[in-house]
Amino acid sequence: MTDAGAPQNPDSAGPAGNTPYRVLARKYRPSSFDDLIGQEAVVRTVSNAFETGRIPQAWILTGVRGVGKTTTARILARALNYEMPDGSVKGPTIHMPTLGVHCQAIMESRHMDVLEMDAASHTGVDDVRQINDSVRYAPASARYKVYIIDEVHMLSTAAFNAFLKTLEEPPEHAKFVFATTEIRKVPVTVLSRCQRFDLRRVEADVLMKHLANIAAKESVEIEPEALGIIARAAEGSVRDSLSLLDQAIAHAAGQVKADAVRQMLGLADRTRVIDLFESLARGDIAAAFKEFRDQYDVGADPIVVLSDLAEFVNFVTRVKVIPATADNVAYGETERVRARDFAAKISMRVLSRMWQMLLKGIAEVQSATRPAAAAEMVLVRIAYVADLPTPDEAIRMLEQNGGGSPVVNGGGAARSAPSAPVASAAPVRMPTSSPSSFGGGAARPQMVAPAPDPQGAAPQLRITSFTQLVALAGQKRDLMTKGALEGDMRLVRFEEGRLEVALEPNASKTMISELAKKFELWTGRRWTVIVSNEQGQPTLRSVNQAAKQEHARTAEADPRVQEVLSRFPGAKVVEVRRLAPETPESNINADYGSDDPLDGSDGDDL
Repeated sequence: MTDAGAPQNPDSAGPAGNTPYRVLARKYRPSSFDDLIGQEAVVRTVSNAFETGRIPQAWILTGVRGVGKTTTARILARALNYEMPDGSVKGPTIHMPTLGVHCQAIMESRHMDVLEMDAASHTGVDDVRQINDSVRYAPASARYKVYIIDEVHMLSTAAFNAFLKTLEEPPEHAKFVFATTEIRKVPVTVLSRCQRFDLRRVEADVLMKHLANIAAKESVEIEPEALGIIARAAEGSVRDSLSLLDQAIAHAAGQVKADAVRQMLGLADRTRVIDLFESLARGDIAAAFKEFRDQYDVGADPIVVLSDLAEFVNFVTRVKVIPATADNVAYGETERVRARDFAAKISMRVLSRMWQMLLKGIAEVQSATRPAAAAEMVLVRIAYVADLPTPDEAIRMLEQNGGGSPVVNGGGAARSAPSAPVASAAPVRMPTSSPSSFGGGAARPQMVAPAPDPQGAAPQLRITSFTQLVALAGQKRDLMTKGALEGDMRLVRFEEGRLEVALEPNASKTMISELAKKFELWTGRRWTVIVSNEQGQPTLRSVNQAAKQEHARTAEADPRVQEVLSRFPGAKVVEVRRLAPETPESNINADYGSDDPLDGSDGDDL
């Protein structure tokens, strides 16, 4: 995890000889804050604390494996006890350009005043009592006694309790540094006594530069694409990346190439994965099958193929949201160029569905007795279903194509096929109210069956009342618009294509500019929305609330209800509902669903 400095032990750099080989993760372990990569926030905070003398009695370091928790703890111990033989350094400092009196012993875990304990193997209260007994004594040679406890979450409850008093009021010469990967398992009583640092995952591009520097020091030639593969496979862990680099160097026995690294990690060829993605996006299931079988025949694991495919879908999605993502050098040139192209052509809806199907499909393949066959069925599902229109898109297509029914071709692309004219069917008639009043009951938009039009004009949705407009917002599942129409706007005047309202004090002013666009999109005709200074009628919500209260008062006055209330002291009428008779299937409620919670019909459901 060093940056560009020399290895800790240069004598171990030889590939052969009497000196045993040291793995890269140990050979290039950081020895100072300058060597840490990807942890700038931690370094800045510790630096400010040391410079101002605000050094806490305990730190707790958390993060995933391999990001440098134990290494950072040792660097802290070194910084606390940094001394030069000439006595020029009088206190703790993060500036350690050369090895001091105690540095080598601390970094090699053999200093008598820096105690390291692995809580995974020393979990009991007796181990903590030994620390409590020894902490009272002054350090033998260093400035501070430093106790480094790794995997501190493994301590027992009794051990944590035994630690609390010492941790809260330790002697001035004692400091504690805890490290853990499971911060949630550490009691809050311990966390409150420590200064917490969250060590972050190291970005792939930072890891690539770090690995390239180490490869140069080791005189190893490695392709940039291979570095990117290793950096992504490490998932932010510096130790894992160095271990993989070590393995790749041994595997290649010469120049480290991307293909060799893929083979070592069991990954599919990224170019072939992208070709598979393109076949699925085109809906060419035959080409997708052939590409998958070719990869399977050369030894690719079906789960790995689907996982790589899901990773590329995620990459394309991120490029679509943030185009600058495609500039990340951790990805190969082919991946970045083709991802930009796919992001420009494929909708977010399709990418989202592909992602969901792959996540579900990977789990299915993992539990299948025939993984290859299960993976092929996942590909079929993606190719034929990923590009299906959503329900609202299907309705819009019906309206725009004169009632044509959407069909899906072999490639999954939704198209509109001609069907019988809508005008041949009996038009649905809606109960309407006066344009100047809210009206009652379950008012719904009225679809006017279009007569045959030689120019092929799309049908328009006829709205004759404000309540129908509110119901339409409910049918479109636009709950924000529906809520605004019901609770934030008082009707002043309504005409077809024109709405004039007065706003409540807490109403959003930006909503008005969007209403006309939404109404035009929903109904197929232009709308004008005007804010008036007139008082207007009460809001729909207040009318409904008043009606509910009136129904409740009427119900409470009923002798039968009063008798029930008298038998159950403390009971009260909460809601009154009117039991409507069943309607025939041809009724409007059968067409739209009478119990639709978004139909905007609150008049009879009180």
